[in-house]
Amino acid sequence: MHEPDIEGGFGDVRFTRDWRLVRCVDPQADVEMFAAMEKEIRAQLASPSERAALLRRLQDTFSNVIQVSSAAGCLAEDPASEIEAMASMYLEVGRVGSARAETGRQKILTTMGDSFRKMGIEKLIVPVPVAPYTRPGDPFRFDFGYRVRDEIKLFHAVSLKASVDSAIMLAGRYPKIAPVMSAKTDAALALTAVIDDDLDRGQDRIQFALSMMEEERIRIAVAAEMPMIAEVARRELKA
Repeated sequence: MHEPDIEGGFGDVRFTRDWRLVRCVDPQADVEMFAAMEKEIRAQLASPSERAALLRRLQDTFSNVIQVSSAAGCLAEDPASEIEAMASMYLEVGRVGSARAETGRQKILTTMGDSFRKMGIEKLIVPVPVAPYTRPGDPFRFDFGYRVRDEIKLFHAVSLKASVDSAIMLAGRYPKIAPVMSAKTDAALALTAVIDDDLDRGQDRIQFALSMMEEERIRIAVAAEMPMIAEVARRELKA
């Protein structure tokens, strides 16, 4: 929503927080990319000097990612309240039937978050974007990270059940990110990939992906180890 032709007028965006329908189409959908996109769009909408260029990009270069419907006028005394009402109307999806059990990467992420939360350190262990160490606009980030003395410990959820692509991507990107990040932060890095508990490690594709990560000095842990990992983090952070 934006006020057209008004210098410094209202401009904001809302994204859904419920990605169930997206995951019905693609269980491995990168919802983090959508979150990064929302942040970028919101920042540019808030800047009158960038707003026109953003709207052109949404119509043109974003056509493969975002499909923009025809604009419609909206008369409102308070745009901020109106956008919340519209978000509630168009973005909230009613829950039907019982909740579906989490699977794959989302299941691992939930286990990781719950483990840190039970130790009372969830506010001390935060996502770590890589854009400062690669280039602006890079949407990738490590799921959790914290610094203890001269070491940064990173943790990333990697599900290999449906596909090993994310593991191979991580193994390919980490060696390029790590030296720059280490130099800029003046800290050693330790990355742990947290994988599914019940993988069939006899499969060649899974062994290949695990080997690639281990060759790049990425530690491997299963989700069931998260309580122990969180306890170590608690002690190190003295929470």
